[in-house]
Amino acid sequence: MSRPRKCRRVCCLPDSSQYGPLDSNLNNENIINMTLDEYETVRLIDIEGFSQEECAIRMNVARTTVQWVYNDARKKLADSLVNCKVLKIEGGEYMLCNGEENFCNKGYCKKRCEQGVEN
Repeated sequence: MSRPRKCRRVCCLPDSSQYGPLDSNLNNENIINMTLDEYETVRLIDIEGFSQEECAIRMNVARTTVQWVYNDARKKLADSLVNCKVLKIEGGEYMLCNGEENFCNKGYCKKRCEQGVEN
């Protein structure tokens, strides 16, 4: 029997949920789906500069989970860029942060909430 899956904590929703070539033919073969928790690992590690361990703490999961999710996200980003596919960010098993957690020391979550992004 496997362990129940934890909801992964996500700080904010992306400003846009779809990225890709402007002249792309939108069919199922040209779309790659990235979950919000995959997006969050890329944001935390590549943009914020956190280690996988720090990312795991912020997302409330194990470091090995972050490593697995991050690797999947990077493959999807590469496939989108190299093969001119549309990247859609949606879904996943996540819980949106309310901006008042102890780890929100940069105020990013709270800032996003003040800008009108839903919790």
